[in-house]
Amino acid sequence: SALYMPIILMVIALIFRGVAFEFRFKANKSKHWWDKAFIGGSIVTSFLQGMILGAYIQGIETRNGVYVGGGLDWLSPFSIFTGISVVVLYAALGCGWLIYKTGDDLQDRMFKLMPKLIIALLIILGAVSVYTPLTHPQIAERWFSQPQFTYFMPVPILVILFTWLALRACKRRSELGPFSYMLVLVFLAYTGFLISLWPYIIPPSVTIWQAAAHENSQLFALIGALILIPIIVIYTCMSYWVFRHKVRVGDDGYH
Repeated sequence: SALYMPIILMVIALIFRGVAFEFRFKANKSKHWWDKAFIGGSIVTSFLQGMILGAYIQGIETRNGVYVGGGLDWLSPFSIFTGISVVVLYAALGCGWLIYKTGDDLQDRMFKLMPKLIIALLIILGAVSVYTPLTHPQIAERWFSQPQFTYFMPVPILVILFTWLALRACKRRSELGPFSYMLVLVFLAYTGFLISLWPYIIPPSVTIWQAAAHENSQLFALIGALILIPIIVIYTCMSYWVFRHKVRVGDDGYH
């Protein structure tokens, strides 16, 4: 497959990140090394996720349902740029979370950093929005034809609106505002992505209906989802409730 290599590398980075987190918690003198390992694993994971997204947007060459591209088709200037974009996106989201969950000096530092990340993210989103239709005529055709144009048009307007709201929240030192508005920006970014590619699940030629599994397989997956998703939602809500308080410097435990 076109994306095997970056996916494997991302899984390795995720494993390394998890190991670094555990060892960092138990280490003493070597804690700073595990801090660097955790940061590195997080950046590499985010970057590779963005590269996979960029390679997916570029399209996957298939013939009669078989991949016919090269092993390094995923490695391109566009995928590298989208990799950097996702790193900045997650950095801004994490900065908003730290503003909400911390206080004192760390929160002050995040309030100063957050506007810079938001502006960088807006520039990146604008660059991707210009570059994508220029280099991918099939996406440009979907953007500027009906009904996609009607669905897509509110997205850039809302992005500008919520970017301004996020910057204003930072200026007013709202603790929850920056994180909340960043969640909306993430949702808008992926909404634009879905509108751009719909109905192709494997762009540029395989639709979601062509790639769909047999009805029995879908029914089996649906039953499993109906059982597991409520459990995951309950567990996630309980986790957020347990760690609902702010994290203070010197607190023990996992945060």
